[in-house]
This record gives sequence, structure tokens and C-alpha cells, in this order.
Amino acid sequence: MKKSLVAAGVVGASLIAAARFVPRPGPVGNRSVPEPLKPVDLDRYMGRWYEQFRYEASFEKGFEAVTADYSLNGDGTVRVVNRGRKGVIAGKQKKSVGRAKLVDRSMNAKLKVSFFGPFYGDYWVLDRGDDYDWSIVGEPSGRYLWALTRAPVPHPDLLAMLETRVRDLGYDWSLVRITRQPEA
Repeated sequence: MKKSLVAAGVVGASLIAAARFVPRPGPVGNRSVPEPLKPVDLDRYMGRWYEQFRYEASFEKGFEAVTADYSLNGDGTVRVVNRGRKGVIAGKQKKSVGRAKLVDRSMNAKLKVSFFGPFYGDYWVLDRGDDYDWSIVGEPSGRYLWALTRAPVPHPDLLAMLETRVRDLGYDWSLVRITRQPEA
């Protein structure tokens, strides 16, 4: 009896672990998000980005005034500092510091990022402006999406273009949450 309980526990734990790593269809449907379209010059990608919209995720639920600051570390990794305000633009600021490493050096568009020790998630720069004034970020499952700009409140034409581009990439606009940013 004791051996069968231990075996059942091991099998159950294995199934749970396997379920966590099996790709599941995300909001993009039964296919993966597209591959990154352009190479990324990491030096030009560094700096402050303002989140304009996203798919809501538990770790960012209800956040406004979200920014991401990227800087190169001496070892070739990227320091990631995400900030956001809970509930309202003037809410209490939360900060998360992480580290990203390149996965595909041929385009520099696929990274793995970690905010929790040895656990890394995909961060793919799917598309970006030629002048690095905007970026669309996702990952292979299609469950996460971020649209970033260099300006906290960009021109409406840029926001409309980002919406069109995200739809063209296959994302479900009905799942998008607009991020409020303070006026510049």
C-alpha cells in the first residue's frame, strides 16, 4: 500500500511537471506566435520602454504606468528592471529586477528572462520600429503580449499601427488590456 501511494505520488508529480512544459494553445490559436521579423541591435534596444498594451498576466494584473528598463551587463546578459503602479497611475510603485540572456545570436531577437532564480521564460522581440521607437514582444505559446514605445504617450497614429500590427500577427485584440501612462 505504501509503495503504491509513493508510486502514485511520483506519477502524479510527473504528470503535473509534464503539463507545465507541454506547449498549450494560447490566444493566438492552435499555432505558435510568429518568428521575430527583424534582427535586434541590442545597444539600440537598451533603455526605457513604456508599455502601451498587453495581454493581462497574473504577475502584472491591474498595473498601470508600466515601464521596462534594459541595460547590458558586462557578461553579455541584459539587466531588466520592470516598474508599474498598482491600480492607478499614482498607485504604489512595484519593481521587479531580472536578467535576460540571448538564445539566438543570429538575430538577437530571442531571449530568456528570469525574475525568479533559475526559472527563465521566453522573451521574443517579434517586431520593432526601424528607429527603435516601438517594439512588439511575445513568446512561443502566444499567452503573453506586450507593445512598447519609447514615448509614454505616443501619437495616436503609432498606437493604431501597433494595434493593426498585433492583429496581423494573429493576436486576439479582445484580450488586450490598454496600459494607462502619465502624460509627459
